[in-house]
Amino acid sequence: MTVGPVEYVVIAFPGSRFNGDVVPALAELVEQGTVHILDLVFVHKSEDGTMTVGEVEALDPELGAVFARLEGDIDDLLNDDDLNDIAAEMAPNSTAAVLVWENLWAARFAEAVRASGGELVDSGRIPHEIVLEALAYSGIEA
Repeated sequence: MTVGPVEYVVIAFPGSRFNGDVVPALAELVEQGTVHILDLVFVHKSEDGTMTVGEVEALDPELGAVFARLEGDIDDLLNDDDLNDIAAEMAPNSTAAVLVWENLWAARFAEAVRASGGELVDSGRIPHEIVLEALAYSGIEA
């Protein structure tokens, strides 16, 4: 079975101001076969620091309907320790979406690397602000 690289992101929404506007962009990636959602969990940290965790179906019905079509295939890929670590880093009165996906666009390349005996040594991301600074320095408008 060919499996592409799997990544996760934690997207915080201070003040729990979350309205689902990211869903159309994420749905587009799914529909185009760019990514495959494996897990999607929401973590809420109350003003007093109490953590609440919910899968899509546990959300407010209106917001849950927005995310229902993006629900992941592997529930509980993230364990309680993972979610507690995430909540510990969150500000009080905030909500975070924790998203795990497979990069379908890279599956063929990843399989070729493995079949050639290659091993991933390191991986990372360059922060958006640094990329913008480099582009500006190069005279390229973003």
